[in-house]
Amino acid sequence: MIDIKRFREDLNMGQKMFGDRWGISQSQVSKFENGKEPIPDTLISKLKDVFEKESLDEYFIDDDVFKMQSIQNSDDDGLPLIPFEFIAGYGEDNFGIKLDECTIYRIPEFRNIGAEFLVRVNGNSMYPKYSSGDILACRKVHDITFFQWGKIYVIDSPQGQIVKRVCEHDNKDLIWLVSDNREKLFEDKDKYAPFSIRKDEIRSLSIVVGAVRME
Repeated sequence: MIDIKRFREDLNMGQKMFGDRWGISQSQVSKFENGKEPIPDTLISKLKDVFEKESLDEYFIDDDVFKMQSIQNSDDDGLPLIPFEFIAGYGEDNFGIKLDECTIYRIPEFRNIGAEFLVRVNGNSMYPKYSSGDILACRKVHDITFFQWGKIYVIDSPQGQIVKRVCEHDNKDLIWLVSDNREKLFEDKDKYAPFSIRKDEIRSLSIVVGAVRME
């Protein structure tokens, strides 16, 4: 078995960069490294095509040793709680914070629905759906031209990091960001009134797929 994590780190590659180089997803790289999936012969063949066999030999370890390391080091069933200011870079090779600096929450159901990270709600604009302090499970959306209208997203834009329900706008270049909270600022004005932003202003987009509610 190849110690794929040590091999990748010696190449100074993050999981995403390593996956892109050999045509596999970042999540697959993580599963290979944590022993959740076997490393396919096709990947090993690709590595051998690029690197001398002798240079790969040092990365082969006994299967039982690999399994033990995977059990000790695996966080595949856990999700990092990411501070809002680092959301835009999450999933990149250098997104500004180390995962070992994040609190890890292990909620298997979140992994089963494709969640990749967690964020904590700040403010009550989405009340009663979410309250300040609630934790949201998110999955990053890489194609920011496609939206599931009416769903709640975490959006990084020039206006900051926003948790809003996304709705279709008459102008195809814009989207509506809508709060669930109907609290009034004045008798004729919502405190959390809907507003629009340009799609091309979105720096990062993640869909909310689950939540932990704080009472």
